[in-house]
Amino acid sequence: MDANELLALGLGPISPWEVAASSLDLEQSVGTLTIELSVKRSSMFPCPICGTMCKPHDFSEEKWQHLNFFQHRCLISAKVPRVKCDQHGIHKANVPWARKGSGFTLLFEQAVLLLCREMPVSKVAEITGVHDTRLWRVITHYIRAAINEIDLSSVYGIGVDETASKRGHNYVTVFVDMDREKRSVIFATPGKGKETFIAFKKFLMEHGGSHENVIEIVCDMSPAFMSGAEIEFPLSSITVDWFHVVQLFTRAVDEVRRKESKHVRLPDGTRWTILKGVENQRTEEQKIALRQLEMEGRETSRAFLIKEKLRWIRGADTKSQARWRIHRFISYAGRLLDNGKYLEPMKKALKTFLLHMEEIVNRWESLLTNARLEGLNSLFQAVRARARGYRNVNTFIAMIYLIGAPIPKILHA
Repeated sequence: MDANELLALGLGPISPWEVAASSLDLEQSVGTLTIELSVKRSSMFPCPICGTMCKPHDFSEEKWQHLNFFQHRCLISAKVPRVKCDQHGIHKANVPWARKGSGFTLLFEQAVLLLCREMPVSKVAEITGVHDTRLWRVITHYIRAAINEIDLSSVYGIGVDETASKRGHNYVTVFVDMDREKRSVIFATPGKGKETFIAFKKFLMEHGGSHENVIEIVCDMSPAFMSGAEIEFPLSSITVDWFHVVQLFTRAVDEVRRKESKHVRLPDGTRWTILKGVENQRTEEQKIALRQLEMEGRETSRAFLIKEKLRWIRGADTKSQARWRIHRFISYAGRLLDNGKYLEPMKKALKTFLLHMEEIVNRWESLLTNARLEGLNSLFQAVRARARGYRNVNTFIAMIYLIGAPIPKILHA
């Protein structure tokens, strides 16, 4: 086997093309291996529109970046024909090693997709020596192609959550298939209002699904989400997932702490100890802070006790038992919230909780698990890391799909 035959094996099936020559340029700081492909002038090529075999009309030279040859950059060079089809006229023929309009081989693009799932795109750009904007074009091309083929005919339960590429910027609403154990993201769209449900309903119907098939929607207590779900999916029951109930009160506790700390010196370690549940391990400083808050009768301690009482509700076995415990919880919280200067955030959280009590108790009859939505937090963190530095809404959504959508075949095709 000579060198050209060996290089041809590395390119995969390229018939009727063959490796004609190769050269290694070591004069630059990064060496470049150029592999020249050729084809017999008598060869016939399929029309890129209808597939009819046609004679070449003329040839023009093109180059594509391929996977590195050891430490050297590798380029593929070939004179690509334009074919003359009796029905469609003159068009450039497709080549088997690259997609139309791309400056990269298919194997190079596959490697880019695999790397971008595991590390920031900026790092992949550094490794490959390709500008990041070109890499993003590769990613978005394959993501769009894969998402267009997704089948949603068996979607019966959906979960909805929102995130941002960074605090307060570029909000994106993500819809997940609650019955799918892995790679459950099925749709992501800019914004966080009820218009996101309009967009999802349209997408669902375009991909074989139906809003009438959706039995249950799991989401947070956002008025926009509630309104969107009720209007666009009137036949679906709405369940508020418990993760967001805990999140609502946890944020309220932290807000009480911040308000109170402006007027009273709170013990060191207060911030982190109140954000942890009672079952979590605490440092000695945090244990002391929690005891001191209670001994001093701080309002932050009262807010913490209300949040922790949610665990008692969570332990209910039935919907009726949960409803009974919620009423007891409301009485308990009302007593602790009486005569407080800084407890307004907790009062607001309790009001929201009461407003959506029916949707909250639905979880005791829900057939869906909260694990999908809880797992989205780790997904969002991974996406922010991969898209670091390029957090416009389109690249952020593309990375959500690449990491979390059921489209693994684009990585192995």
